[in-house]
Amino acid sequence: MADPTYTPPSVWQNTESGGKFANINRPTAGARVKKDLPVGDHAFQLYSLATPNGVKATIMFEELLEAGHSDAEYDAWLIDISDGDQFSSGFTDLNPNGKIPALLDRTGDTPVRVFESGAILMHLAEKFGVFLPADHTRAEVLSWLFWQVGSAPFIGGGFGHFYAYAPEKYEYPINRYAMETKRLFDVADRRLGESRFLGGDDYTIADMAAAPWMMPFVTGEIYNDARTFLSIDEYENVGRWAHEILARPAVQRGRMVNRSWGEESEQLPERHSSADFSARQAK
Repeated sequence: MADPTYTPPSVWQNTESGGKFANINRPTAGARVKKDLPVGDHAFQLYSLATPNGVKATIMFEELLEAGHSDAEYDAWLIDISDGDQFSSGFTDLNPNGKIPALLDRTGDTPVRVFESGAILMHLAEKFGVFLPADHTRAEVLSWLFWQVGSAPFIGGGFGHFYAYAPEKYEYPINRYAMETKRLFDVADRRLGESRFLGGDDYTIADMAAAPWMMPFVTGEIYNDARTFLSIDEYENVGRWAHEILARPAVQRGRMVNRSWGEESEQLPERHSSADFSARQAK
């Protein structure tokens, strides 16, 4: 039986659509409540949640610290998007788009706001001079970084929403975005069949951007049974790459930060010191 059709009106009007995020979705931007953000002691203040986009930033910080950059210490504050924390005046001052993650860099004389996960990765890579090559491979790394940034909405807001979160299941949008998600996995699988990492021989911000979206499909942690539905095991090169990245201690720590669900041992809702990890594991 075909899906019921919808005839758009002459002028769109906002109506209650249901679904997981219906209580926060609106067609307008800007703050909904006046509230300042908390501020810690470190030069870097991160406001985020451990979604695939959010953990890009925490993985980057933990990789910097793992590499010996002690001045990359940061405070990570939980922004609960289900409760609408991203619409406070303090948060929208940092990110007018009202999306996590958002970063305040206070290392210079004038604080700098950085929003959008790809921009945060580039900003930190350039500031510390790591995970983004300066030679002829730079363009390759940036190409894969922006490939991921551009493709994420098809996977999350497209496939993830219609397959797992929409109040009704309709064949057309699920098929449309399942096809695109599989195509993106095939793009990555072909690339990873010819190189160890997306940008080439070295681990870079391109991998830090793409892995948080692809790893949960490989491990079956995202969108219910999406791993089976999309036959993710077919993408053997992606699987090899994902498991290599998952084994990195900094990645394991980064995925815990700003996480408030799942096993308690895997959660670190706020992070203000490297000691927070051992304190959590001791509980």
